[in-house]
Amino acid sequence: MPEPLSTRVFPDRVAPEALFLALEREHSDLFWLDAGADAPEGWSLVGTGVPSAFPGEVRLDVARAAASPAADGVPPLLGGWVGWYDYESGARAAGAPVADAAEVPGGAWLRISRLAAFDHTTGAVWVAAAEADLDDWEVSVSRAAATTVPEDGAALIEVGTRRVEARHTPTEYAALIERCRELIRAGIAYQLCLTTRFTVPGEHDGVAVYRRLRSATPAHHGGFIRIGGRSLLSASPEQFLHAAGGIIRTRPIKGTRPRGTDAAHDAELASELAADAKERAENVMIVDLMRNDLSQVCEPGSIRVDALWAVETYPAVHQLVSTVSGTASSGTTAGALFGAAFPAGSMTGAPKLSAMTRLRELEGGPRGIYAGCFGYIGDDGSLDLAMVIRSIVIGSADAVVGAGGGITWRSVAASEVAEVATKARAPLAALGAEMPAAWASDILN
Repeated sequence: MPEPLSTRVFPDRVAPEALFLALEREHSDLFWLDAGADAPEGWSLVGTGVPSAFPGEVRLDVARAAASPAADGVPPLLGGWVGWYDYESGARAAGAPVADAAEVPGGAWLRISRLAAFDHTTGAVWVAAAEADLDDWEVSVSRAAATTVPEDGAALIEVGTRRVEARHTPTEYAALIERCRELIRAGIAYQLCLTTRFTVPGEHDGVAVYRRLRSATPAHHGGFIRIGGRSLLSASPEQFLHAAGGIIRTRPIKGTRPRGTDAAHDAELASELAADAKERAENVMIVDLMRNDLSQVCEPGSIRVDALWAVETYPAVHQLVSTVSGTASSGTTAGALFGAAFPAGSMTGAPKLSAMTRLRELEGGPRGIYAGCFGYIGDDGSLDLAMVIRSIVIGSADAVVGAGGGITWRSVAASEVAEVATKARAPLAALGAEMPAAWASDILN
C-alpha cells in the first residue's frame, strides 16, 4: 500500500472551481469530483495524481472510526485513487462478448498526490499531500483562494454550431426496442438496457464544456477527470456503489421523466413517474438484481432495501431511485465487489450475462466509458462511484455522448425514443450541438 498522505485543515475559504481552474493550467492529469454548482451539502474533491492501475486489492470490510464520515467533519477521502472503469472491461470479465480490447480504450486511474476536500455544509477545506509536499500544496491552494473565478468560461455557446453523428436513427432505435421485446417474450431476458451514442467530431475545450454542463444540469455526482489525454465530464445523478464503515450501498435509477413547463405540469410528471407500472416494474427488477449482486460479497442476512421507488428531482429530469445495502463480508476487496456488481444492472438488464450478450449484438458498437463508473477508492476501504451517464467523453478528435433506457415488455417505442433524446440533449448542448433533426422532432418529444 502506498504511503498515506498527510492532512490538515486549510485556514481560509476557497472555491473548488477556482482551485480546479488553477490546477488545470499546470497539470495534464487531474480530477474534480463535484457535488454540484452552489451545492448546499456534500463534499467536492479536487486534486492531481499519477497514473496507476485499478486498486482492486483495497479491503472494504474495514470499519472507519465513524460510519458516517461527514458527520464528524472529516472528509470522506483523505488518500487513494480517482478514475473510471469502462463498460467493456467489466463485461469481458463477466464473460460477455465485447469488442477487442485494442479497439476500445479501457479504464484509467490516478493515485492521488495532492487533494483538497471541500465541505459544502460548513465551508471547511482540508488539504492532503505527502508530508514533504504539504506546505507547498497549501501555498498553491492559497493562491487559488486569492483569485476570482472568471465568468466567460461558463458563457453559453451558440447551440447548433457543432455537427452531430448518431449511431442510430430514431426509426432504427425503435426497431431495436421491438427486438428487445421479442427477446423478452422468448424468455431470454426480462429487461434490457438498450443504448446508443452521439458523436460530435472535432476538438473541444473540455474545461469550458464542463463548466457549461454543470451550470445547466448540476448533479450531486458530477465530475471532471482527465487522464492521459482523455477527459470524462459528467453530470451523473446516479450513485452506483458507496462503501464506508464496512457498509456497501447501491442506488439504481430506473424511470425518467423530463421536467415540466410550469410547477403544476412538473408535479404532474413526477406523480406520473411515481405511479407508472412499467417504470416501477423495471426499477424493482434492477433492485432484485442488485440484491443478488451484493449478496455475493456481503454477510448473509445483511442485504436491505432501504428505499424503493423514491422520486428524485434534478434540473433536467425526474428519476425513480431505490437504495440497496449490505455489510461487507470479511476479506471483501474492491476487486471482488467489481467482480460481483459491475457492470451495473441498471445499465445491462437482467439476467445480466444474457442481457449483455444480446445487447452486444443489438447496439452495433462498443459503449466505452459510457455505462461504466467513475469516482474514488480510498486507502481506508471507502469508495464512492457514480454511473457514467449524462456524461461526455472527450478525446483528441471528438466528443461522445451515450444515452439509453431500460426496455421491458411494456415499453412503448415512441416513449423510449423520447427518453433517449431527453437524456442526451443537455450534454450535447454543452458541446454546442443540437440533437440530430430526427431525434429532435416535436412528435417524439
